Amino acid sequence: MDLLLEIGTEEIPANFMRGSLENLKSVTTKKFSDSNISFTEIETTGTYRRLVLIVKGIPEKQEDRETESRGPSVKVAFDADKNYTKAALGFARGQGIDAKDLIIRDDYVYAIVKEKGRLVKELLAEVLPDIVCSLTFPKTMRWGDYDLRFVRPIRWLVALFNNEVIPFEITGIKSGKTSRGHRFLSKGEFEVNSLEDYFGKMKENYVIVNHKERQNVILEQINEVAFSRSGIVDSDEELLNEITFLVEYPTALCGTFDESYLKIPPEAVITPMKAHQRYFPVKNKEGKLLPIFITVRCGNQEHLDIVRHGNERVLRARLADAEFFFEEDKKTRLDARVNGLKKIVFQEGLGTLYDKTKRLEKLVSIIGEMVSADEKSRDVAERAAHLSKADLLTNMVYEFAELQGVMGKEYAILDGENEEVAETIFEYYLPRFAGDELPQSDSGRSLSIADKIDNIVATFSRDLIPTGSQDPYALRRQAIGIVNILVNAKYNISLIKLTHASLDMLEIKDEERRIELIKAVLDFFKLRVKNLLTEENIKYDVVDAILEVGCDDVYETYLRAKAVAEAMESIDTTEFKQVITALGRTGNMAKQNKDGKTGEIKESLFEDAVENALYKTYQEVQIEVDKLIAQKDYTNVLKALEKLVEPINNFFDTVMVMSENMEVRQNRLYLLQSILNISLKIADLSKIAI
Repeated sequence: MDLLLEIGTEEIPANFMRGSLENLKSVTTKKFSDSNISFTEIETTGTYRRLVLIVKGIPEKQEDRETESRGPSVKVAFDADKNYTKAALGFARGQGIDAKDLIIRDDYVYAIVKEKGRLVKELLAEVLPDIVCSLTFPKTMRWGDYDLRFVRPIRWLVALFNNEVIPFEITGIKSGKTSRGHRFLSKGEFEVNSLEDYFGKMKENYVIVNHKERQNVILEQINEVAFSRSGIVDSDEELLNEITFLVEYPTALCGTFDESYLKIPPEAVITPMKAHQRYFPVKNKEGKLLPIFITVRCGNQEHLDIVRHGNERVLRARLADAEFFFEEDKKTRLDARVNGLKKIVFQEGLGTLYDKTKRLEKLVSIIGEMVSADEKSRDVAERAAHLSKADLLTNMVYEFAELQGVMGKEYAILDGENEEVAETIFEYYLPRFAGDELPQSDSGRSLSIADKIDNIVATFSRDLIPTGSQDPYALRRQAIGIVNILVNAKYNISLIKLTHASLDMLEIKDEERRIELIKAVLDFFKLRVKNLLTEENIKYDVVDAILEVGCDDVYETYLRAKAVAEAMESIDTTEFKQVITALGRTGNMAKQNKDGKTGEIKESLFEDAVENALYKTYQEVQIEVDKLIAQKDYTNVLKALEKLVEPINNFFDTVMVMSENMEVRQNRLYLLQSILNISLKIADLSKIAI
């Protein structure tokens, strides 16, 4: 049997829809499981006016259940005369059975409770309102005198189990079989008699309920319209997803704008289209912007000329503003705007944007040295840092904040700045969101890292460390950006040194405070590195083993993780399992070395040949490992550790480490600690499960 639940509401924000549908699916799955209701398939879909749940393969009746609970021991359950004690009677009562039905097994009493399955139709009348009331949203509201908080007021409910209505009531709305179509094109309310009937009736009333089908229709229409105008849609998955949940019955149409607006930078034309009007820009085969746009209306083909004219008029006003701002902005050079940054506060207690600009100029120079950038790249980065915030004072960026960096690049080119400086001004904002491109030049990377680490350390210095879901300054995103840049560029930069440099720029001199902030920043980055490694499908125990020995150098941490993960893929056919086992024994014994430090290992205190053999192998491996680490060859570091396996095993099979002679004992512990320290240069292998 199939279930259809439609929650009809007032208009839900498009950006809430995908999360709401996922939440509806997960909540339903849990509630059905808790209620012992099985099913074969579950799907959620909908439009901005309805959340729709479809569950297929539901039985008419629950399966009968038998549960077994262990009670008190026999000694406690019976007295000396073998009568039930209060403990046994209370246990039986709690299980809803008579004490005489208790059974004895393994010196305990057990209660076996048989529960007959109920009709699912009856259960659904209880479960469905619970599902609706359990849904969560980014923002909720109340209406009328009702206590329920929901994304938008509920206006109708359809609940059908095959062709039968499941009766319940929420906020005065009773469930039934009456639904609503398109707000304007539908002739009014209509009845639905089954799941199959539902989708057909919805299309008759100008609603394509399934969001995947609706998205495909939109994509097909906009591509067809663009092709008819010899153009190609400037694809944007985020915009497509949003429009999918802005319409119920999509119809794509093409509009035009004056070709003269193409004289302003393309981004200044595209941004008002996408961000403000939700239009798709169109380009020719060479990638040049055409003076046309595609929009999607929620309706049919009627009166498209009127709709087109209205959209063209709105866009014309937007582009006229953009053209005016661009022409006005060109009258003042970027470097002439820098002093104006003195009037804009960066953060309370952290000076102005001008102060931040000066910090960036110094930081990019330090980062340039860290990555061994050439002198030209350092000069480019410093000049770009000087100009990087100036576009915030332009009319264009004030009106269209999305154009930060983009317009900075355009104005820098118009001012005659070096092309590399202009490109760096744009690149330093990258990445702007998950999956965005990364800066590709040394100067762009340096400035991007400098800006982000300054934001993080400066905000941490005010004790505004992100907690839970709260991250008003988007510091997590910026830390992820730094991590991805370091790995992509193969930069070996110490986060500790980078943080020290940022603290110097902020003139934080108190040593205790610096130590506290550096630890907080490193812990913050550790979680971002953990996420990166997890996304690379590296197993949790390997990630833990890698991060246990630190992540100060992010790229080096990444290489260590990849090497260990690769070794783990073939662990059953290599010596790596023996390496982990042998070094695990070493680590366990090294714990007896209380302070974890090493001292001078004296060969004169060796009492057995296996000690000499282990010490000699340790010295050889240490030299080899140090050389390989300098070359970042962690795969061969692991292979080098294999040489220690046999000497370690021979040592433990022959020698009593905890000798009564304290000098001999300490000497052996120093040797084991030194061997362990070699492996700790790559990972704490004791954390790996084999």
